Amino acid sequence: MNNLMDYPLLVLVVTFLVLWLSTGIGAWILEKRRTLQQAVREDFGVILGATLTLLGLIIGFSFSMAISRYDQRKNLEEAEANAIGTEYVPADLLPSADAAKVRALIRNYLDQRVLFYMVRDEQQLRQIHARTAQLQTELWSAVLAPAAAQPTPVVALAVSGMNDVLNSQGYTQAAWWNRIPVAAWGLMAAIAICSNWLVGYGAQDAKAERIQHLVLPLVVSISFFLIADLDSPRGGVIRVHPQNLVSLAESLRVP
Repeated sequence: MNNLMDYPLLVLVVTFLVLWLSTGIGAWILEKRRTLQQAVREDFGVILGATLTLLGLIIGFSFSMAISRYDQRKNLEEAEANAIGTEYVPADLLPSADAAKVRALIRNYLDQRVLFYMVRDEQQLRQIHARTAQLQTELWSAVLAPAAAQPTPVVALAVSGMNDVLNSQGYTQAAWWNRIPVAAWGLMAAIAICSNWLVGYGAQDAKAERIQHLVLPLVVSISFFLIADLDSPRGGVIRVHPQNLVSLAESLRVP
């Protein structure tokens, strides 16, 4: 289901059609039964109210989950830029040849991290992952050699900073994999379908209320769209822009 959630506009269209169809089925069944008796309608109103309340709570809970994941991705982008920028300065503590090599590798690594946030194509993304892994190996080797040759506290500071740089990338990747569970989407969809079916079934006059039956499916569909958009790191309209990484890359290129 996560593949579908990577296309929020498709979620909007599919959700609206399914929910609108559910409302129509409920109204069609009502037409066959003519009308609900007054006693039955009172009990039905309680069930409908409880179902809609539960739907609202589930949507609110899922929206909160999506917001927290989006904020986490933003915070980790800032932390990653801070780790890279902090490591760029202590590189001067290494021998001059090693320092120049580390600074050049950091600039190349930074370019790959910016591309990681911007690219949507899967093939390009795989190339970025491969290049990032290669640069991480080269960066670690570049600080490990002088650390082994001169195990001083000053050189250890550069090694510790490089460790933070590599760890920050792992934390970022883990946050991008952390999505709303499929079970939560399934539960939310099931409750939404039942709610719309009950709305159609409980209509006083199914034919007269066909326009009104568009409201709830539309509102719920927009809610699903926003949740999917926030939860999708690459496929959504609302995305984390690497402004901290871009700003850092520009500052490192200043002569």
